[in-house]
Amino acid sequence: MKDLTDIPTAKVVMDKPDTRNRLDHMAQGVIHKGLPRPDGPLKVAGVATYAHEDQPEGMLTGVLVRAPVSSGKMTGLNAEEIRAMDGVRGVFHGKTFLRNPAQGTANEAPIQPDGEIFYIGQPMALVVADSFEQARHAAKTVKLQIERSDAVTDLSKAEAEEQEDQYSAQGDLDGAMKDAAFTVDQTYRTPGHTSNAMEPHAAIAQWDGKKLTVRASCQMLKYNVNELADSLDLEPSQVHLLTPFTGGGFGAKLGISHEAVAAGHAAMELGAPVAVVLSRQQVAEATMRRSETVQQIRLAADAEGRLTGIGHTATVSNLPDEPFAEPVTQATPFIYRGENREVGMKVKRINSMAAGSVRAPGEAVGLTALEIAMDELARASGVDPVELRKINVPEVDPSDGRDFSSNTLVEALDDGARAFGWADRETGRTDGDWLIGYGMASATRVNMIGESHARITLEDGKVLVETDMTDVGTGTYAILTQIAAEMLGVDPAHVTVDLGNSDHPKAAGSGGSWGASSSGSSVFVACENLRSRIAEEMGVEETDLTLQDGIARAANTQRELASFGTLAVEGVIDAGKTGEDVRQATFGSFFAEVGVNRVSGEVRVRRMHGSFAAGRILNEMTARSQCLGGMTFGIGMALTEELMFDPRDGHLVNNDMAEYHVPVNLDVPQLTVNFLEERDPWANPMQAKGIGELGICGAGASIVNAIYDACGVRVRDLPATMDKLLSGLPDL
Repeated sequence: MKDLTDIPTAKVVMDKPDTRNRLDHMAQGVIHKGLPRPDGPLKVAGVATYAHEDQPEGMLTGVLVRAPVSSGKMTGLNAEEIRAMDGVRGVFHGKTFLRNPAQGTANEAPIQPDGEIFYIGQPMALVVADSFEQARHAAKTVKLQIERSDAVTDLSKAEAEEQEDQYSAQGDLDGAMKDAAFTVDQTYRTPGHTSNAMEPHAAIAQWDGKKLTVRASCQMLKYNVNELADSLDLEPSQVHLLTPFTGGGFGAKLGISHEAVAAGHAAMELGAPVAVVLSRQQVAEATMRRSETVQQIRLAADAEGRLTGIGHTATVSNLPDEPFAEPVTQATPFIYRGENREVGMKVKRINSMAAGSVRAPGEAVGLTALEIAMDELARASGVDPVELRKINVPEVDPSDGRDFSSNTLVEALDDGARAFGWADRETGRTDGDWLIGYGMASATRVNMIGESHARITLEDGKVLVETDMTDVGTGTYAILTQIAAEMLGVDPAHVTVDLGNSDHPKAAGSGGSWGASSSGSSVFVACENLRSRIAEEMGVEETDLTLQDGIARAANTQRELASFGTLAVEGVIDAGKTGEDVRQATFGSFFAEVGVNRVSGEVRVRRMHGSFAAGRILNEMTARSQCLGGMTFGIGMALTEELMFDPRDGHLVNNDMAEYHVPVNLDVPQLTVNFLEERDPWANPMQAKGIGELGICGAGASIVNAIYDACGVRVRDLPATMDKLLSGLPDL
């Protein structure tokens, strides 16, 4: 094996569009196809090791102790009593503990409050024992000594801070509203959401006196290493993170969290491996939530339904001094036309767990409200909802005049309408006691890439891909296998992808729908460099080279790839200027048919379709799975999901899966998905864009709009539960 400390680096900075469209001209023929996940057999056989499953000998278990009050200061605890209990090895508290997990890409420790309490459920101490049962029993026996202080737990009484950097205005929106033929001026509310990944937050930490090795459930190792090191006062070189498999994240595992820091601290103090796993209740109460939102949307349109004005202001919440604010208005500046505009944000500071990224932060809730408002405008103007959106698709970004890298919204609307049979829908239809309705919505999500590195080694005709990129169930193992196999002309079975090891080259991580584009592009860049080196050895131009089935062919010569010995390179992709020069986004459409029971107000989604355009689709199977998951999120957002807090003390009332209602099998009908053929040269060398979050952006609105079509009740306060429909249902 070649010395990997002395391999070349190939770097591409996206300062201009890459129009070469190289992947369409490769010979292996595995890109886009639905390649099954290489990690699939490991997972279904139960041998894929998640964060808590590779347990070292002598491992101890820690259980967190949480704050019972919303605000105050912990001055002590009955530590000596706890240490005397059977099996207890240690009791830890103090400045190391986190107030809340780090925000995505924070790259430094979150606030470490040293005993100060900000919300009920905040982890304050850790009890470590020989067994989980002993640690749990001891943790329940801990008595925290607390000096209480005033807290803000009632959102209606919290003051809102203007976010000046989030405010923009053009033209005269008030004048446009006054002069418009048709207007909408309504307030929409969405509740808080929690991620509910299948795998809870977990970590096992080991300290050898010099280096801390932590097997954890994380999404972004490049940043998580620095966050963990900063939290424990270590150098990043002293931290080794391992995350070969992550059982879902949806944003909750973007930043380093309580369990990893607490386990690391205890392992360093005790000199033994320590595991900490958050319970379902602790995940709900102490990690990231999506903020609730209050959104005012104003739309002004002329007699034909063309928008002349659009206003979108939102109020969200978070802990004091937390920089993140749910980017509710992220899509509003560019999705529709209208020369008069106003966009703004406010944040309320409350004593509740931190608000952070939950799948598709911003558009998931912001576009939901906007698309309900667009349906109200369609009803008011008499313009078909699909046509209303089509006539308002702008030619350039109306907020700043930038060109779109591509804008396929019209095509997505047409494709979705055709696939769903929108033109043939029957209004006023009934099915026994069920009132049948149809609704639709546009979809869009901002597109971006982050700096990513990957090392590719070609040896004996086989390929090794190494990067610290994570696979959170999205199919990273599959798509990186496909990219390498396609570019280097080998069977996917001859590609090994090694992920989730912080010693590997650093990727952007999983989040923001940039994982595939970023890590995939770094693999692409490395493979392109290897192709050039192969061509050089053969004395031909790289563009004349064909790599297929392990054979390199050019003109009248050919060689087996195995004959080239060992070749290795590190590929790097960097964002450059293309994300600033043009507006990059993905687009789509949703169509839904629902039934509303005229007696009970129960809503059932009967069928649902999504059409999506996201540049080159790298793996049709995993991309479809992402869209199906996003649409299922939309069903939950529309009908069942909401965090409920007691305003008296701020505690989370529904802190488990029994009371926080995610859609289950019977809630989800047969979902269908179409992908539009698209290549976006501005996005990256592969011409691919993010797909993971697009499938939720607007999905809930199509269902809410279908409910109105079915029964005439307009729900503006989500979710659309039965109590919000009953009083408005037509008489029997």
